[in-house]
Amino acid sequence: QVQLVESGGGLVQPGGSLGLSCAASGRIFSVNTMGWYRQAPGKQRELVAQILDGGVTNYAESVKGRFAISRDNAKNTVHLQMNSLKPEDTAVYYCNANLLAVRTGIWREYWGQGTQVTVSS
Repeated sequence: QVQLVESGGGLVQPGGSLGLSCAASGRIFSVNTMGWYRQAPGKQRELVAQILDGGVTNYAESVKGRFAISRDNAKNTVHLQMNSLKPEDTAVYYCNANLLAVRTGIWREYWGQGTQVTVSS
């Protein structure tokens, strides 16, 4: 069974840095887009950053220049480096991947369980 397992997150002061990692495990043929979304209390889930298998990236305007997304295609992992963090970055961050699983034989989206990021002094 395919799973996305996240690590990282936690509490950091404004201006600090954190890194989030996510690994896709299970029997996987191929992974297309990988990315991170976030959801703050009372708000809708929003895209933070995504990266295609060819390396093309896309960022939310609010994180451009502060966050950097990268991936290791051989390991099916994605990493989000978050710098110059602000209180408004506080949210639960979810890993997302569009992939082709061996068992299903179809492309579909998978989600991680979410990891809390809190930016506060």
